[in-house]
Amino acid sequence: MSVANRLSALFAAFTLVAAPTVTVFVAPAAYAEEPAATAPAATDAAAPAADAAAAPAEAAAAPADAAAATEAPVAPPAADAGVPTDNPYGLKALWTQSDMVAKGTLVIMLIMSMGTWYVMVTKLFEQFKLMRQAKAARESFWSAGSVKAGVGTLEEGSAFRFIAESGVNANEHHEGALLEQIDRNTWVTMSIQRSIENVQNRLQDGLAFLATVGSTAPFIGLFGTVWGIYHALVKIGMSGQASIDKVAGPVGESLIMTAIGLAVAVPAVLGYNWLVRRNKSGMEQVRAFGADLHNVLMSSSQAKKG
Repeated sequence: MSVANRLSALFAAFTLVAAPTVTVFVAPAAYAEEPAATAPAATDAAAPAADAAAAPAEAAAAPADAAAATEAPVAPPAADAGVPTDNPYGLKALWTQSDMVAKGTLVIMLIMSMGTWYVMVTKLFEQFKLMRQAKAARESFWSAGSVKAGVGTLEEGSAFRFIAESGVNANEHHEGALLEQIDRNTWVTMSIQRSIENVQNRLQDGLAFLATVGSTAPFIGLFGTVWGIYHALVKIGMSGQASIDKVAGPVGESLIMTAIGLAVAVPAVLGYNWLVRRNKSGMEQVRAFGADLHNVLMSSSQAKKG
């Protein structure tokens, strides 16, 4: 065998032995580098998917934020419970927004109401005073020894003392040419009756005012009602529309006027009827005292004559 053939055989043997070794060491390196190369590709592939999934969520959140931003200004501010709010249709608004006619009507009804309560309080005090004087007259006057002594026991300025003094003076001073033409009995009776009528007129002072208020206050309130409706019609005609904000104020004024008129009239009517009834009860005691006084005076006069 020549030298060239031997070299070729050795090279072929070396190639057969070395080839598997190179393959074993190269293959793991290839497999180790392949996952590293594919990982970024997978990440890059997952990123668009995540972005695609997040896009609808952001798109759904955007209308919600827009709706919240739109509805936020519409919500009314929270009212503070400690801050009072003025009523645009109350008494204050009625006074500030009304004209001179409406204000004059309110002033008239206010004066009538004040006068009504003043009369009722004062007359009630007078009636209590008359009842107390009647009780004192029953206990002290009729137990006295004489009519003059009985007059001294009565309270100074009382109605019963006024009647007793009138009867005593008429009985003792039946003088004069003209008065002598009237018999003593008739003269004393007339004097006592006149004093009783004076007491009755004093008790009835102020009752005519209550009767007037009770009969006229509803009509004054009705006048305010008509005036308020007139202003409502004027506002409707000027604005050209019958919206609630145009007619609520004037119609509210008219209703308040009606309510004030009734509030003034009802106490006046009730107070008038109540005071008249109490006056009748008091005058019954006054008349009974006058009748008894007349009989006593006539009896004493006949006893002196006898």
